[in-house]
Amino acid sequence: MPQQGGDAGDRGLAATTDVLRTTGPEPLLPSDEREEIMRCLGHAVNIFPDSPREALEEAEGAFDEATAQLANALAERRRALRAGWAELAPETQSTELRLALREYRELTGRLLRA
Repeated sequence: MPQQGGDAGDRGLAATTDVLRTTGPEPLLPSDEREEIMRCLGHAVNIFPDSPREALEEAEGAFDEATAQLANALAERRRALRAGWAELAPETQSTELRLALREYRELTGRLLRA
């Protein structure tokens, strides 16, 4: 969201960022869950100098939470994708099936690039 009082360039950048955010792939995790995991990781980094083991335990917990949430999100995405094509009649147009294949390919590609 653009801040009030910024110059036109700032407002243009904010608008461009909003457009880019809406045209890119949908994040696998909701922003509040991602932010909480990042907050925990940031805290781990900050406490490391004074409490290295505690920092590592907190970082491990954040990693475990991220992997669990990601596994759940991927399982739900898989269920939704399958539901979109599994019940289609055998004579379904190949275009509809091609769209489902494209979704699988894009999601799998994102996982492999991560």
